[in-house]
Amino acid sequence: MDDQNAATDAGTAIAVAEESNQPIIGQKDKLEELCVNTIRFLAVDGVEKAKSGHPGTPMGMADMAFVIWTDFLRHDPTATKWTNRDRFVLSAGHASMLLYSMLHLTGYSDMTLDELKQFRQWDSRTAGHPEYGHAKGIEVTTGPLGQGFANGVGMGLAARMMAARFNGEDAFKPVDHYIYAICSDGDLMEGISSEAASIAGHLGLGNLIYFYDDNNISIEGETRLSFSEDIKKRFESCGWHVQKIDGHDRGAIRKAIKKAQKVTGQPSMIIAKTIIGWGSPKFHGTARAHGEPLGADEVKATKESLGWPAEPTFHIPVPVREEFLRKTKKLSRERKKWEKGFSEWKSRNVELAAQWDTYWSHKVPDNFESELVAAGNSDKALATRALSGQVIQKLAAIAPFVVGGSADLAPSTSTLMKEGGSIERSKGAEGQSPALDVFKGRNLHFGIREHAMGAVLNGMTLYGSFRAYGATFLIFSDYMRPSVRLAALMKVPSIFIYTHDSVFLGEDGPTHQPIEHLWALRLIPNMMLWRPADGAETALAWAAAVRSTDGPTVMVLTRQKLDPIPRTGPVDIKAIQHGAYLLEGFTEGNITFIATGSELSLAIKTAQLLGREGVKARVASAPCLDLFDRQSVDYQNSVLGDRKRVVAIEAGRSSGWYKYVEHGALIIGIDRYGASSPAERIAEELGFTPEKIAAKVREWM
Repeated sequence: MDDQNAATDAGTAIAVAEESNQPIIGQKDKLEELCVNTIRFLAVDGVEKAKSGHPGTPMGMADMAFVIWTDFLRHDPTATKWTNRDRFVLSAGHASMLLYSMLHLTGYSDMTLDELKQFRQWDSRTAGHPEYGHAKGIEVTTGPLGQGFANGVGMGLAARMMAARFNGEDAFKPVDHYIYAICSDGDLMEGISSEAASIAGHLGLGNLIYFYDDNNISIEGETRLSFSEDIKKRFESCGWHVQKIDGHDRGAIRKAIKKAQKVTGQPSMIIAKTIIGWGSPKFHGTARAHGEPLGADEVKATKESLGWPAEPTFHIPVPVREEFLRKTKKLSRERKKWEKGFSEWKSRNVELAAQWDTYWSHKVPDNFESELVAAGNSDKALATRALSGQVIQKLAAIAPFVVGGSADLAPSTSTLMKEGGSIERSKGAEGQSPALDVFKGRNLHFGIREHAMGAVLNGMTLYGSFRAYGATFLIFSDYMRPSVRLAALMKVPSIFIYTHDSVFLGEDGPTHQPIEHLWALRLIPNMMLWRPADGAETALAWAAAVRSTDGPTVMVLTRQKLDPIPRTGPVDIKAIQHGAYLLEGFTEGNITFIATGSELSLAIKTAQLLGREGVKARVASAPCLDLFDRQSVDYQNSVLGDRKRVVAIEAGRSSGWYKYVEHGALIIGIDRYGASSPAERIAEELGFTPEKIAAKVREWM
């Protein structure tokens, strides 16, 4: 069927539904129904006032949200960072008014009624899609579909790892919570959810309880246009425990959650059949309710059909306020009871308690940077991926909260913690989920699932106790860019390791050789990208990543071996931490070379070659331009000198360097795709040898 016919069919289906669909209101407990309708109409009024948003999904999911938040979700609006709280992820982020309404009704102090009235407005806490950090209780930024699904898997994995470390023989268990999530048709259509579901099933993350809002509608019309797979079989094949229920039957919702909680060796998916736009006489069950306001007439009709007053808008009946207050007070009492038990546990388990504090505070030794620099030291030629591997072994010894893995590339990315243990299914028991003790490991195996890897890392980092890293080749950063961008948007310190960073990876050819990737990543705000040239710079990249609290770190590392950078005396840690600095022995000259990573040794050799001809040159290393950008203009000028007399060298696109130099400067980059060949031949053909660069400099001068 072509697009035009599909659109016509969808339009016809909507028109028929608009004429014939009438809401069927169940005869349920009146107070509960009042609470659920309050949730519905807060969403309806918020979208209507904003003249923008998605009212239908909150209307359809209100029953689920009510049951989860009032009967099962362990949280305390007065202690929003309680470590043992349940996490709630609204992967269907377009239904954000549902989350905002629940935060307000359950007593989160900064989610006021005025904030609900400012939905989708400048400087409000109620953005079009939930944004982490905008308001307490928003666990993660969602909206790009599928991301929240995978973030929840990361949170569940982190919780299992903490439980393995701290839930011992003591009767009190510090970690015994769940990750609840609501996802939509769109979440399950996105490939990232399949990747993440596979990981969760493989690891048997029984602390995940997900709801699939099966409303049969997407923006273009009924899901039959593009989505017909058997979701139950799909998730069962991934190792999930699956139930199917009526998503408007609150009794069935309660029973399903209780059943899911008893299944400890499998993640749970509850397929909840719902009606989008529930209660709207004209639009319920149709795509018209999905992505735009109902309109004044239909809002009036919907309120009449559900016995709701037309005015005031954002109405919260007194019995509803009282009911939510009662439930919130109960939540606070449960948290305080846990706190008492936890305090007693700490007094009985002093050593474990100290370890617990280290995980949550991310405490490192006072001489942290110096220890890592020593670990990264080498007097022989090594690839920066290998130098990073040396630093990782030191991190394994002094920072127990650092964990990570790769997308099936640990031997190539040098990211395995040699004594860290591995989270995996046991050999000979491949059909069984890992036992809890296995989650004491620190090496993660993401499989060839880069996109989910990025989002799982974000979820683990948001959980709070870990600094988690994930590694692949730089070229495959394309597969995970949405997750990287969201880490930067949320300002969370996830760590992304990318090796095989240029055409000099050699024979694998242009399909694997990055060209545009360095600048494509540098353009993402709130993120530090490091491309170190030696062990000292690599070590300090790791130190910055582990210490970061306000954004992710990308480390870009070589496959090929690099000659050590000549350094006389101790490493100047502060100079490197400025992001760019002049090398000792190369601080005077009429021109300035500036380079990153593998091209720094090339710049040094070229400067030495020209020096023998009487041309004196300065050489600057720029391992982190993002840090360099934060320095004063005076400092930047001290490094760059005359910006017309700069030679910038980097094995990637050249255009980004014009931010730092004037157009009379010489930029030596690669503005074409590479080739399948040994690295030495590539360097010769593309002009990345000291002799060929020196020739370009002579001509330029």
